[in-house]
Amino acid sequence: MEIERKYLVEDPPADAFSFPCSHIEQAYLCTDPVVRIRREDHSYFLTYKGRGLLEREEYNLPLTEEAYLHLLPKADGMVLTKKRYRIPLEGQPLTIEFDVFEGAYEGLMLAEVEFPSKEDALRFTPPSWFGRDVTFTGEYQNSRLALKGAG
Repeated sequence: MEIERKYLVEDPPADAFSFPCSHIEQAYLCTDPVVRIRREDHSYFLTYKGRGLLEREEYNLPLTEEAYLHLLPKADGMVLTKKRYRIPLEGQPLTIEFDVFEGAYEGLMLAEVEFPSKEDALRFTPPSWFGRDVTFTGEYQNSRLALKGAG
């Protein structure tokens, strides 16, 4: 089960870009339910995500590079590319996944935080640099961005 909150970011702290970073490329074979393929640096995954905004089922399966490259042309919409910075959340055992998009969504920045329970997610007070909470709108789900950007 994935339980996460998502926020739009307009003015990240200067040190946000000094944390460990991964290069991510992902595409969607299906958006309802979500079936995604992802390359993260030199690792490849197939992910299934159920319906939901705050919480939903999520299963990750490893892929080979060959399988990823075979599936990539079959994707719906566009391929999303981004850099993901992993920032420890001060005073809490949580990590901020700070995504800085490239390509068609250059300039878009989102912060996600995953939680051990729905209650923890609902009680969360975000850092001051987080912008609008877009968790419950769904407008910034990557699967929607992939289809929207392609049209």
